[in-house]
Amino acid sequence: MHPVLFHIGPIYIPSYGVMAAIGVVLALTLALRTARMTHVNPHHMWNLCVIALFSALVGSRLVLVAINWTVLRSHPAWLLSLAMVHHPLVAGIGALFAAVAAVLYARWQHMPPWNTADGLAAPLALGMACEQLGALLAGAGYGTETSGHWGIVYISPFAARWSGTPLGIPLHPVQAYAALAFLTVSIALLVWMPFCRQNGDLAGLWLILAGTAIYFTEFWRDPVGRGNLLDGALDAPQAAAIGLVLAGGWVMRRRRDARRDGNAVSDGTAHA
Repeated sequence: MHPVLFHIGPIYIPSYGVMAAIGVVLALTLALRTARMTHVNPHHMWNLCVIALFSALVGSRLVLVAINWTVLRSHPAWLLSLAMVHHPLVAGIGALFAAVAAVLYARWQHMPPWNTADGLAAPLALGMACEQLGALLAGAGYGTETSGHWGIVYISPFAARWSGTPLGIPLHPVQAYAALAFLTVSIALLVWMPFCRQNGDLAGLWLILAGTAIYFTEFWRDPVGRGNLLDGALDAPQAAAIGLVLAGGWVMRRRRDARRDGNAVSDGTAHA
């Protein structure tokens, strides 16, 4: 594939970064539309997304600097290469920073929490699909070896240098599997949005579907650097995926109970 989209002299433009940027633009554009559909101020939604994105980038890179501080003190120029590091732990830390920043901004602006979460569901899935396409081009999060004719072979030394991708070996294009899954989730959420009967259902469904997609696509990812749990029965992303599914089920159950209790109170008031 093509880890480097193009270069101008010594300046290399990574494909991953370009696809991630395209994903951000598409997700932000879609978020403005879904904000109106879920009755959220589009201006606040835009600011929330930008703040969350900036927090994810800064938070994840600060963690990388902290982990590699001893090496960076001896070789400061290596700081430039941190932008090329792609790791599930770094992604998870970035997502945590983004979630905290988003919640704080939403509370500050008094944004309706469940409406806001519903409005973010489809754009998040779309952004994740674009990110996985960038990973496919870069060789990040590469798949296990395959004998199938659909396997992809990386030959660029940049893939090996930036992501540790094995060269010259047919690999499962697991990033494409994940991109297709996330794109399907985004489309499904958009289709269901006009028919959603209670706030929070879209957010809960996103958690369940995204967690399911992450869990099953992990079976085709190379396990190196992804952590082993329960004697190798699970890796760290799969454990996080299970957490997402459980959280999604909890959200949908809680919102359904709240709606049922609200209807019961309304009926009691009407009878009184």
